[in-house]
Amino acid sequence: MMNFKQFWTKKTLVGLGLGQFLSLLITSTGFSSSELAKKGINAPTSQSFLNYVLLTIVYGSVMLYRRQALKAKWYYYVVLGLVDVEANYLVVKAYQYTSITSVMLLDCWSIPSVMLLTFLFLKTKYRFRKIAGVIVCVAGLVMVVFSDVHAGDRSGGSNPRKGDLLVIAGATLYAISNVSEEFLVKNADRVELMSFLGLFGAIISAIQISIIERNELKSIHWTAGAAFPFVGFSLAMFLFYSFVPVLLKMSGSTMLNLSLLTSDMWAVVIRIFAYHEKVDWMYFLAFVAVAIGLIIYSGGDKEEDQRRADVANEDAERTKCADEETGLDRLNRGAIAGSSKTGETSKHDCATTTGGKEIMENKSVGKDMQDKKS
Repeated sequence: MMNFKQFWTKKTLVGLGLGQFLSLLITSTGFSSSELAKKGINAPTSQSFLNYVLLTIVYGSVMLYRRQALKAKWYYYVVLGLVDVEANYLVVKAYQYTSITSVMLLDCWSIPSVMLLTFLFLKTKYRFRKIAGVIVCVAGLVMVVFSDVHAGDRSGGSNPRKGDLLVIAGATLYAISNVSEEFLVKNADRVELMSFLGLFGAIISAIQISIIERNELKSIHWTAGAAFPFVGFSLAMFLFYSFVPVLLKMSGSTMLNLSLLTSDMWAVVIRIFAYHEKVDWMYFLAFVAVAIGLIIYSGGDKEEDQRRADVANEDAERTKCADEETGLDRLNRGAIAGSSKTGETSKHDCATTTGGKEIMENKSVGKDMQDKKS
């Protein structure tokens, strides 16, 4: 039975705190995109492009300074960059066709997708406590959806079916991107991951901008009011992408996606204190539910780490015993072979000695006969 102290390990607290910091960064990007939308600017790929450029400059410089060989194949990063760019594009694009409530609900599809992908490809095993934490988090987000419906804030959108499909596709790509990043950050290098994700993300974004958003960028009247949200969005995304690998290596991609569920609730807090808006009471209940779900999911890492260490020690002990048994078996075989060889040598020596004695005896007998004749 797990006691209360096992929940509050250093790893759990750092994971929860870092997850909420990332959630706040996502919230700030949402407000930046909202400000751009109010100004009539609809260029999601262009917003992400600046983030990829920053990643390339900062982490690429570190890569050049290190001059280390790549730990992963370069074409892995090409695929990851393509998936990441299109995931960002599809989810932002979906807001044009469906309601924000539908986007919030369907975006949860990334959580079971991540769990399935990590189970299949990373061999991650989820215990009952982890699954219970996920259920509580998703239940909290469903409360937010019902709160929107109750408050009458839901709007149908121009083409809800198309928008919903875009969200599901984007959430699936997010899951693939997060699981791929988790694999690479655990098996390659964080700096390498960020620099190449930035490089190929920037190249793919530039190509997509030239095809899709070229006319949109030409029509933008670049003022301080338009440039500031762009810069704010890029800085927030740069920090988000920089700290995501840390949380992925520490707690995994499922914990990341669960932490990001609170971004909508942080947006509610900002609406209350910054814009003095009133929200439904269910938001607060949902926030508490998601927080409890995160604690349930991330808690008890100390127990699992100890269990994994015990399993590793048991495997090491078994390997050691097997090696000792193999060594003893070889030693016994060698002893038997040596004994046989020693026995043969002894027999040969005995035979030689016996033969020598017979020759000596024969010589003595012959000598005696000659003496007697004389």
